[in-house]
Amino acid sequence: MPKMNTVLTFPAVPFSFPTGLPHSRTVRCNCISISKHVNPRFIETLEIIPASQSCSRVEIIATMKNNGEKRCLNLESKAIKNLLTAVSKLR
Repeated sequence: MPKMNTVLTFPAVPFSFPTGLPHSRTVRCNCISISKHVNPRFIETLEIIPASQSCSRVEIIATMKNNGEKRCLNLESKAIKNLLTAVSKLR
């Protein structure tokens, strides 16, 4: 009786990532650089992005009226804290 060879094939990616873990180990935040000063009169909108798994810090992004430029604001700045307090009172 002739011998039979058995060939096992495996898929290219035999394991998948467990649920809840990021596929990348790098932290990805929207804000790379933070503006030191922004005139509140020129802010059109404020977007507050809470901390998440992909970025450990709270980010505040202001869209400017005159050119639509988006700037990241320094949450530790006293002027920005006052601005956020004033905005929260308007709500």
